[in-house]
Amino acid sequence: MAKTEEFPPAASKRARILIVEDNPLNRLLRHEVFEASTVAEAKVVLDAEKLDLLLLDVQIPGGGAEAVIREVRKRAELVSLPMVAVTSLAMPGDRERLLGIGFQGYLSKPIDTRTFGAAIEAFLEPAREVKKKHVRRYG
Repeated sequence: MAKTEEFPPAASKRARILIVEDNPLNRLLRHEVFEASTVAEAKVVLDAEKLDLLLLDVQIPGGGAEAVIREVRKRAELVSLPMVAVTSLAMPGDRERLLGIGFQGYLSKPIDTRTFGAAIEAFLEPAREVKKKHVRRYG
């Protein structure tokens, strides 16, 4: 498990994203990134960090994506955390099955680096809107 900052910040506020993925090339983003390659490592980050997005390889050691989803669902403070499957599972029905077990989004591998950043921003936008609604202004 490592915390990395691979690129200079994007124009928008940098989000805090946990990427549970065993391929380092699939973990490069313009945000503050927390990395895990197993379910156990993901649980450590979920305990320690306040996250804006969870990108999750479906086939990871330690119980797979469903184990991480179960962990997230147990935690009231993570109820609105968007979870996106990043997977090589691309057979008919895979996307629907993954959305059915709790993912809010689906990205297939291999990752297209030309569109990956925009897809991540699209998944972050609803979470940013919810946060704006909960901001209290005084004065």
